[in-house]
Amino acid sequence: MTDTQPLNVLFLCTHNSARSIIAEAIMNRLGVGKFKGYSAGSQPSGKVHPFAMELLKTLNYDTSVLRSKSWEEFAQAGAPQLDFVFTVCDNAANETCPVWPGQPMSAHWGLPDPSEYDGSETEKRVAFADTHRMLYQRIGIFTNLPLSSLDTLSLKRRLDDIGRNKAPAPERA
Repeated sequence: MTDTQPLNVLFLCTHNSARSIIAEAIMNRLGVGKFKGYSAGSQPSGKVHPFAMELLKTLNYDTSVLRSKSWEEFAQAGAPQLDFVFTVCDNAANETCPVWPGQPMSAHWGLPDPSEYDGSETEKRVAFADTHRMLYQRIGIFTNLPLSSLDTLSLKRRLDDIGRNKAPAPERA
């Protein structure tokens, strides 16, 4: 992994309308200069969920480039070379992903789908805010990992721990 170019991170979800979109926005804020976030879906809905877009705008994220798109875009020639691929929903984690050029490191960071929350409009907005909070915490931990000092197995273990909501284990001598 290079220190000069930002590392490319793809967040996958089935419909690419809420969790993966929120993760892309967070990565591009927290990882600025070090990481570039993207999102995609195995069966994209074609639109970003209105509550996700509303939340991100309220929190002053740049939403101008956010759109629901297929993961096929990232498996084609000319697509960004991916360094990391994280699934943020259980459905996408169980699907057969395309073969990513360069064999990026991957992990599953599954979260409940806020768009499937059954409740009042206010409760649904709270579910989207909770999703943002959980992703913000995980991505914050990830962006602060000492990537250059971790070997592949240690890094993989830490990525998996983040997805299990565990703090990364301390370095072992």
